[in-house]
Amino acid sequence: MHPSARAFIAPAAGLASASAADSPHAAPRSHVDELLALSEVSNAALLRGDVDRYFELIGLTEDFTLMSPFGGTPSRGGADSPAQRESLRRFFEGGTLSVDPVASYAGSDLAVLALIERAHVAVGGLPAQDWTLRVTLVYRREHDRWRLAHRHADPLGLGITVPQAAALARGAAAS
Repeated sequence: MHPSARAFIAPAAGLASASAADSPHAAPRSHVDELLALSEVSNAALLRGDVDRYFELIGLTEDFTLMSPFGGTPSRGGADSPAQRESLRRFFEGGTLSVDPVASYAGSDLAVLALIERAHVAVGGLPAQDWTLRVTLVYRREHDRWRLAHRHADPLGLGITVPQAAALARGAAAS
């Protein structure tokens, strides 16, 4: 678990604003640390199936994009609905999560986190298994609150061969 996650208790509103001492041109390191912790705590809740806690913690932008680890056309929009929540509750079950930060980039109103997420979770009705995802998160500050604007994840954290990548690229099953 990222060290900041241990201390992260408050909802995302705790990320509301920078102090007067902060540079107007860069997000303080503490914001990056808080966003790392927020990402870990909120996604751990989602993988447990605690969708309400996930949405309590994370704010999605109206133009949110998701490039899921299963590929296909990216989804758009940060709409939250009872039907969406119920679908997510059925999709993720009993998961655990740890996050390894790879890199972060931050400005005054935009932060990008590159992470490795390591989960053990039942997904889509399949038995629980380990998932290692390479993840990129883009947060944007809107009205003094950090919101998630983009998530891209792929299941290639353990690596694949060039022939496997070629098979995926042409739409064939990887062997």
